[in-house]
Amino acid sequence: MKAALVLILFAGSAYAQDPAAVAASEAACGSKAVAFTVKQDVTQHPTPQPEPGTALIYVVEDLGKCPNCDGGSNAFSTNVNQALTKVGMDGAWAGANQGSSYFFFAVSPGEHHLCINWQSRLETRSRAFAMASFTAEEGKVYYFRERVFPGAHDYSFDLDSINNDEGKYLVASSVYSVSHPKK
Repeated sequence: MKAALVLILFAGSAYAQDPAAVAASEAACGSKAVAFTVKQDVTQHPTPQPEPGTALIYVVEDLGKCPNCDGGSNAFSTNVNQALTKVGMDGAWAGANQGSSYFFFAVSPGEHHLCINWQSRLETRSRAFAMASFTAEEGKVYYFRERVFPGAHDYSFDLDSINNDEGKYLVASSVYSVSHPKK
């Protein structure tokens, strides 16, 4: 009897997922078929201001000091120090970061939806993503911090809007990331 109850509970939770809602949420990302190449450029450190009629978005991949990210006691969480994360907005990929790095892009004023997704051949990693929404105002600069959290058997991501002071500090202490879609 207990086994039947457990089976019913697990079956019920499988049906409780709403594929349409998940698809709508993932609409902030770009096509899953798009992959990027990324290089860190230590020769330049651009920090532009927004052009008239736009806002500027900085996205910083902040890996910080992560216990077990070097493979220490948890072999499953190795190599997050070189995580390549794609950044999408409003259904199109804007670029990518790899390692502790940053990049930026201009946006029009209005409501926007950001998405980060780990680009990996491993299914466990490639399904890790996070999202955020914000309303951009002309002439403003917005900073977002993305972080990887390795768990015992999986990974999770965090995408936070951060204040300008912390954003400027993270950009100043990170390497500039140059990304291009693979052809």
